[in-house]
Amino acid sequence: MIPLFEGPFWFLRHGETVSNAARIIAGSTDTPLTDLGRRQAEAAAQVIATLPITAIYVSPLSRARETAAPIARKLDLPLVTVPGLAERRWGDWEGQPHGVLDRAATPPGAGESPDVFSLRVLAALASITGGGLPLIVAHSGIGRVLRQQLLGGDSVASLPNAQPLLFTPTETGWSLSPA
Repeated sequence: MIPLFEGPFWFLRHGETVSNAARIIAGSTDTPLTDLGRRQAEAAAQVIATLPITAIYVSPLSRARETAAPIARKLDLPLVTVPGLAERRWGDWEGQPHGVLDRAATPPGAGESPDVFSLRVLAALASITGGGLPLIVAHSGIGRVLRQQLLGGDSVASLPNAQPLLFTPTETGWSLSPA
């Protein structure tokens, strides 16, 4: 059992990036937030600052850390970087238009297969221990793995940028709700 999955937790996809705005695959490329992305991060921080968050776990990519920074300041919590929460490595597809993306395939040029990516993410999530109400700030791909693992189905829909989402265990599984 993954300790994180024993209680509720919050998930936040990073704010809009230059790649998001251009509909370009970023993956493991460290792409910055846009001005809108920074405003989204500040707006998310206003909402999350009212929640009893006890820890913030973040992807090592700058777009996630930049999104998490205003939250950490408001809550006076450190950012705990979890390398396995980095976005999927899309190999040769990084920097290409979203139209070339095939989530079911292993991208050429050192891209991660769907199974390898899911296993990496689940191992990273298993490293998050302790109680309380944690916040994970990461990427759309991480959110996809969480939804597939906890809610079932084969979710391909992208999560909105900087929208806090609460995962809550229920008697019959899990629920997902926005802040």
